[in-house]
Amino acid sequence: MSAYQTQTDAPAAKDNLLGICHAIGEDFGFNPIFLRIPLAVAIIFSAKWTLIAYAAMGIAVLASRLLIRKPKAPKIAAPVIVEAVSSVHGSRPAEEMAIAA
Repeated sequence: MSAYQTQTDAPAAKDNLLGICHAIGEDFGFNPIFLRIPLAVAIIFSAKWTLIAYAAMGIAVLASRLLIRKPKAPKIAAPVIVEAVSSVHGSRPAEEMAIAA
């Protein structure tokens, strides 16, 4: 793996059907694959009851997201480092870079 590649432990949003297993895994702190595999096996035996259980989990996730909202992280402005920028560009004075930023 190169320095620019990152490893993600959660699948991309396009890999989720409705995101219910991902949401439950995120809420309880486990990998959603541990919920997806039993659901995939259960759908072979009883598709009707598995889909009913999946819908019930979806309703529970929706209710929990509407009732209990996560607090938003405060937005912190990035500090302006004029010295580093002016030393990289060499000929530009720090005042010009501060105005441009």
